Amino acid sequence: MHELIDNLVTYGYIILFFYSLGGGFFALAAAGVLSSMGKMDLTVSVAVAFVSNFIGDMALLLFTRFNKHTMMEYLKKHRRKLAYSHILMKKYGALVIFLQKYIYGVKTLVPIAIGLTRYDTAKFAVLNLLASALWAVVVGGASYLGGKTVLSLLESARQNPWIMPLIGILIVSALAFVISRAVRK
Repeated sequence: MHELIDNLVTYGYIILFFYSLGGGFFALAAAGVLSSMGKMDLTVSVAVAFVSNFIGDMALLLFTRFNKHTMMEYLKKHRRKLAYSHILMKKYGALVIFLQKYIYGVKTLVPIAIGLTRYDTAKFAVLNLLASALWAVVVGGASYLGGKTVLSLLESARQNPWIMPLIGILIVSALAFVISRAVRK
């Protein structure tokens, strides 16, 4: 366990940067917990995740905007999620750009869906900048504040190894339930 933490501390910011290009929720949460332990700096972690997340969403939008035909081939399996992203954009507008940061499975599809439309790139860039900053501060700060609780849960899980698979099954089941209800609507 200590070797894993040492590796995360050594390469943590690099891992956080690359992981945050495509989402980064769990990496930022881990960085927040490590920051609460004093192993990483919270401000640097939030800044790295913010910049990376912004770059990742902008890259998705621009790549899709300039390669629509190529992207459509890869999106055949995700037509339903893509349609859901379009519906969310029509219904909630710019709020979706903020909310998509927190919804697993939709996070990468919203910039792609926006790239397929005529949505103003500059407007998306400004909203994405604000949304990425808010996301990084909220997730990083919450994981920092909850770091001691997470560490105590991990310590109790080490003493009772059956707890972690049970928690994992509960989390996956809850996510599957929420996503299936959202997609059905």
